[in-house]
Amino acid sequence: MMADIPAKPGIPRLHNFVSGSWQPSSAAQTNAVINPATALTIADVPLSTAGEVDAAVQAAHAAYREWSEVAVGDRIQPLFRLKALIEEHLDDLARVITEECGKTLAESVGEIRRGIENIEVASGIPMLMQGVNNENIARGIDEHMFRQPLGVVAAITPFNFPAMIPLWFLPYGVATGNAFILKPSERVPLTSAKLFELIERAGFPKGVLTLLHGGKDVVNALLDHPQVRALSFVGSTPVARSIYERGAKNGKRVQAQGGAKNPAVILPDADLEMAATILTDSAFGCAGQRCLATSVAITVGEARGKFTELMSDMASSRRVGSGLEGGVQMGPVINAQSKTRIEALIAQGVQEGAKAIVDGRGQRVDGFEDGYFVGPTLLDEVNPGGEIAQTEIFGPVLSLMHAATAEDAIRLVNERKFGNQASLFTGSGAAARKFRHEARAGNIGINIGVAAPIAYFPFSGWGDSFFGDLHAQGRHGVEFYTETKVVVERWPREWSRTF
Repeated sequence: MMADIPAKPGIPRLHNFVSGSWQPSSAAQTNAVINPATALTIADVPLSTAGEVDAAVQAAHAAYREWSEVAVGDRIQPLFRLKALIEEHLDDLARVITEECGKTLAESVGEIRRGIENIEVASGIPMLMQGVNNENIARGIDEHMFRQPLGVVAAITPFNFPAMIPLWFLPYGVATGNAFILKPSERVPLTSAKLFELIERAGFPKGVLTLLHGGKDVVNALLDHPQVRALSFVGSTPVARSIYERGAKNGKRVQAQGGAKNPAVILPDADLEMAATILTDSAFGCAGQRCLATSVAITVGEARGKFTELMSDMASSRRVGSGLEGGVQMGPVINAQSKTRIEALIAQGVQEGAKAIVDGRGQRVDGFEDGYFVGPTLLDEVNPGGEIAQTEIFGPVLSLMHAATAEDAIRLVNERKFGNQASLFTGSGAAARKFRHEARAGNIGINIGVAAPIAYFPFSGWGDSFFGDLHAQGRHGVEFYTETKVVVERWPREWSRTF
């Protein structure tokens, strides 16, 4: 069982999953897992110790030695079983996500399905991991390049997508022959625990997959451990930069996804009703707590009036409540601190001259009065040079800016320090081509509000949105979790005459 020792009366305490079994942590410190819709504690998660990290890494390294020698076709068989198990238990897993993360059930289901895509892609490792070779690079000499696993690899994942983001990394890590350690956010550990219950049933060898609960001390121990070869991270930019620097200093491969401030440009020739509908979902879906949420809408010329009116109507009518209730379109933010921070940033925007034409501060939901709800918020006439225009709010807040020309709008797009996503809404192919070429972002949407790459493609990010070289998903994931070995060989002809 993942959680059978109560830390407090009626509150389960979670276990780590090490060497193929659930193990209680010896840590004295714990973190309360709180349902953001009710503000009630639903579990207690241990903040594991550095000693427990070392023991888990040692066990993983021992498992890696055997796992790396398993035939590549055999390594993907547990992934097939895991995919089937996740699909079988999809509704239960979605409910866990909603209870600890706050998003709607529909959003939770969508998140899991995007995670499943990565299992499917990683199951193609027998082809994706293939090397290359040249015969007769010089007379009688052949050259080959092989991909081999690194060893023990780890991922540190955030609260906003507790199922999907671990699955950006885990399937590729194990399919390529590594042992994989997951350290989920201590705010949302229940989803990972549920996922590892399914992993336990999928038949991976003991030690190949490890779940370690904890906080900053666990992260630092993984970054410093000499047997951890690579580390993946998703979170805020300051933490991503710190993890990248510390990991690189210790000689590790690091891919660190940071924050975002994603703009969308709306040209006058766009279908404005479609644009407003799509951007309402982008800005306010998952309560704005996703790295591809549109947070700035830049209207060009005469698009301003009609688009602003449409956005105001759609933001005002969006139903906010518990994600477990039918008809709810937006759930709470993750905790009380986030609610306070988001509302303070809205106030700061108003102080800087913006107009809160839809104000989500003070949102209350009947029956969930203690929940951490912030309503959809629309700030008009946001100063492009103000603090609010550059800060990642990570909440249901859309800032409106206005530009005279498309060139002015692209300039506003490219003045940001972030580069996760930029979108354009237009009916012009020429405008779209210009935008996709000039916009400084790793993920571009054309009449798309959330330009989330499917699992065949890397989840790109530029600027302060990403630190590293190889991104998550697809071939980038395969390359990140393997190192290349080049073999140059000669077989003199006279040797062959002896056979």
